[in-house]
Amino acid sequence: MRICGLEEQIHVIDNKVTVEEIIKDIVRTKEISDPFYIFDVGDLVHKARIWQQKLPRVKPFYAVKCNDNSLVLETLAAFGTNFDCASKAEIKKVLDLGVSPSRIIFANPAKMTSHIKYAMSQCVDLTTFDNELELYKIKSIHPSCNLVIRIRCDATETQCPLGIKYGCDPLTEAPALMSLARDLGLSVVGVSFHVGSGCNEPVAFRRAIAASAAIFRLAQQLGFMNMYLLNIGGGFPGNKSTSLDKIADIVNDALNEWFPPNNGVTIIAEPGRFFVASAFTLSTKIHSIKKRSNDENHVMYFINDGVYGSFNSILYDHSVVVPKPLNDYSMSPVCQSSIWGPTCDGLDQVVDLVNMPLMRMGDWITFEDMGAYTIPVASTFNGFPLPKVFAVASRRIWQKLKNLMPISEDHFTTVPIVATIKMVRSVSSDDDECYENDLEFTQRYPCLHLKNSFSMPEA
Repeated sequence: MRICGLEEQIHVIDNKVTVEEIIKDIVRTKEISDPFYIFDVGDLVHKARIWQQKLPRVKPFYAVKCNDNSLVLETLAAFGTNFDCASKAEIKKVLDLGVSPSRIIFANPAKMTSHIKYAMSQCVDLTTFDNELELYKIKSIHPSCNLVIRIRCDATETQCPLGIKYGCDPLTEAPALMSLARDLGLSVVGVSFHVGSGCNEPVAFRRAIAASAAIFRLAQQLGFMNMYLLNIGGGFPGNKSTSLDKIADIVNDALNEWFPPNNGVTIIAEPGRFFVASAFTLSTKIHSIKKRSNDENHVMYFINDGVYGSFNSILYDHSVVVPKPLNDYSMSPVCQSSIWGPTCDGLDQVVDLVNMPLMRMGDWITFEDMGAYTIPVASTFNGFPLPKVFAVASRRIWQKLKNLMPISEDHFTTVPIVATIKMVRSVSSDDDECYENDLEFTQRYPCLHLKNSFSMPEA
């Protein structure tokens, strides 16, 4: 079992406390000046329940690449979620949680040989392919592996199109690949597709499911009698303003038409952003302000995170972020603004143009929906640190999770986040201010007793 450090534990909070209130309490102490995330575990749990309700026949294999935070993986594992891994490192990270290799699909159609060897050594025996060379590699290294052919069926509107890189043409390429797999004596057990990350054309799932059904018929003609798996990939929205309903309705109808419940085919998917996007809120601090040289009415705000850090999603995931001042500025004048990251690169622009109230140095700006394709891709370019992640869960969520492996009682702490920050700071600095005199914090968290705030949780 993984041993949780101070900053890796889930902080138990009162059921009515909001993420915004937690952020305000943290910045009010002036104990932290670097950017930080609040990870709302309850939001992740809620998404898991929505998936079960809306897509009851589809087993989720969470896309680890989307957000590989250990607490995310542990929480999903506790709820029985399986995992889509694309590399040796991702497979190891999931297996280290105690997850069975049977709950992993190695969903990379173009794998390194060393990674195939590792998968074989760890009994991960389900993977995808979309080309001839991949079949020859698998034949020579992991011939007993169960294979899933990945076909191309792109949505016309996606946040990140993937068909340009992965997926074989179901009409012109798939038949030859299936025949080659048969001739090599390999076991093809299913079909997969990915309409594109962040799909904005739900009907694309219907086209892809229909195309998959045709591959199943082809497989039967070629003598593959153990075709039991359909992988409908990813593309499911996860931001607070989005809904799974339309895609779920189309997927469920298409599955009932081409893969009815009694036909023996297991349906899986590879959701990533659906689970984690809305669970993470990023807080950033304004460290510099200046007027644009050619426009005195335009204010440029410089914050302590940028496109080389959390906002890499702007470049690589084509995300559009929405800044939200932490405090109330209703009495401040509104002006045209832009928001910039801390590095010396002119490319490091977070928001090009937005109307913002006039703010001051030291004020904080928050960004919701920051859980997908942010943390795993961030770097420390120019020496700027990565944001810390503080996980929180209500007492109700705590009671549901604390005995579900690999989650244990040791994953949780009733020590307030601000006290944790103080403890961490005290290890590396002489600053040893005490937080117990903050009456407002005590009133905000009546369920927590600050007199015990600095006691270490038992291992």
